Amino acid sequence: MSHAYFLVKTFHLLFVIAWMSAVFYLPRILVNLAEAGEAPPVRERLLLMGRRLYRFGHMMFGFAFALGLVLWLYFHVSGGWLHAKLTLVVLLLAHYLLAGRWLKGFAAGRALPSSKALRWFNELPVVLLLAVLYLVLAKPF
Repeated sequence: MSHAYFLVKTFHLLFVIAWMSAVFYLPRILVNLAEAGEAPPVRERLLLMGRRLYRFGHMMFGFAFALGLVLWLYFHVSGGWLHAKLTLVVLLLAHYLLAGRWLKGFAAGRALPSSKALRWFNELPVVLLLAVLYLVLAKPF
């Protein structure tokens, strides 16, 4: 493999890790919002944090996606494992977008799901990421 391949792959992983930090933390902010009650300063601070994190996550996903395309199109990374991985990444993205929708809805006055439901929602990306990591490392098919 070429030096360019490893450089692109390194930056792809860096941006994936940065995006996953947002995927993991945004639902936690939603849990805190659901449990904040009627404390306006706390709610405003959490909303600000959530909006900034959501924007950050979008940028990191964009960079990771662009570099993933380079790996696929230029370096010809392929295989059945890649299709399965991309399916899981789409599920992670849908999870992230749903969290962002709930954040925006809360800012507009809509209610959030219960904190218990949000706690379960917060755990889903861990399972999906575990499957992605297995697929990328083992390339089972």
